[in-house]
Amino acid sequence: MYYQEVMIAPMVINPRSIDPAWKQVGQILANMINTGKLPKGERIPSEAELMSDYQVGRTTARKAVEYLRDLGLVETQPGRGTYVRQPPGT
Repeated sequence: MYYQEVMIAPMVINPRSIDPAWKQVGQILANMINTGKLPKGERIPSEAELMSDYQVGRTTARKAVEYLRDLGLVETQPGRGTYVRQPPGT
């Protein structure tokens, strides 16, 4: 299942938020992972898809994915994409 099939509509990034845009995008995706909308093994949106969906630049999209990696929620497979990891402790 491709991620857009489970998304109703992309959340909007709040430019007035104290959180930077990359963190907002990362938190949206983390919520989708934690609620099962993006299940284990599912590919998350590419940088280009994040840029289009959330109207952000490449650096913002890249930092959002890096944030998810730092949280241990995803792993990147070079040349293939970034995928949801097995939740820690399971």
